[in-house]
Amino acid sequence: MQAELDISQNKALLWLMAIACGLCAGANYYCQPLVHSIQQYFHVPESQVALTVTFAQVSYALGLLFIVPIGDIVNKTKFIPLLMSFAALGLLLCAFAVNLPMLWIGTIIAGLFSVAAQVLIPLATMAVKPEKTGEVVGFLMSGLLVGLLLSTSLAGLLSDLFHWKVIYAVSAIFMFILAFLLSTRLPTVTTFKMSYHRIFQSMVQLIVEEKRLVFRSLIGGFAFAAMSILFSTIAVLLTSKPFELPDVMVGVATLIGVFGALSTTKIGKIADQGYTNSLTWIGIAILALSWGFLYFGGTSLISYILGYGIISLGLAIVHSSNQNIIFRLRPDAKSRINSIYMTTYFTGGACGSALGIYAWHHGGWTMSCIVGLSLVIGSAFFAVLDRLFLNKTQTTQ
Repeated sequence: MQAELDISQNKALLWLMAIACGLCAGANYYCQPLVHSIQQYFHVPESQVALTVTFAQVSYALGLLFIVPIGDIVNKTKFIPLLMSFAALGLLLCAFAVNLPMLWIGTIIAGLFSVAAQVLIPLATMAVKPEKTGEVVGFLMSGLLVGLLLSTSLAGLLSDLFHWKVIYAVSAIFMFILAFLLSTRLPTVTTFKMSYHRIFQSMVQLIVEEKRLVFRSLIGGFAFAAMSILFSTIAVLLTSKPFELPDVMVGVATLIGVFGALSTTKIGKIADQGYTNSLTWIGIAILALSWGFLYFGGTSLISYILGYGIISLGLAIVHSSNQNIIFRLRPDAKSRINSIYMTTYFTGGACGSALGIYAWHHGGWTMSCIVGLSLVIGSAFFAVLDRLFLNKTQTTQ
């Protein structure tokens, strides 16, 4: 299971992998601050354009379920650049879209294959010493989250300066470049001989046998669903009264989340010391607190920005704690474990986005905040079950 080198000592490669994670994650979020511009360009209802956010997350979840597990049985050095190249093709399709369905198709293709980041992360855990797992995963997650957050700002900026399609074209070019660079630098790790059909049988077995994987997946899924309420409502909230912000400012408003994203390396180091349970509850408490600020953010931009920053930090803490735990469960099945976890995580995100749209149209911002807080409570419920299961397991040993 060991790689030919310990990548924790190869800072250049780690930075390249982190940038690739960020670019792949960002590919699914460009449309968030662009909903209004896309709606005007194609002359369709805004609610139809908002579905692009949901399509991106659903396709990403499908890629996590059906593509990421293959990482355990193929040469990741070739597989990861191939996935990134296909994602770049999807982005190019978005860049040249002549109607909304074409944009949806490009979004779905990009979403399916940008899961390359979720093959990169298990690869990293296989190529470092176990005591470095949290730190390295945290570093890559910093890249992923910063890329996700910057993607909305850059999309809004390029839309205001040039055209909303520019971000897709530029991103596709960089994706191709990174795919090539990684193809010559990624370490080679041991793979397993297993059929595609057998992969899914083994994943069912993992779900049955690894209760903590199930609980941690649901904790992450509900937490991400809570934040995804913002993903589908941010454009409609901040471009309407009393804010009436342009696309670029909608993206800038999310930059506060970068501070939470940059904290994941430090969080990973703390998690490596065995404080994952405490970190989980701290993260959930921060998530709950954020919805107080976000509620008042319906009329106060400062409160909204603070709430966005706080919820980003809370999610980063919960997610880093979850990953530190699950990657230690079965060293021989890290891609499959990550597939199960991240599929649940992004399915939660897709449901959160859809719930955000529904809540907005049936109760405005107040209803959106109520739903968001309810989802945090759901995350806390499964955190309790996870702790009870852990206590029971430790008692019987």
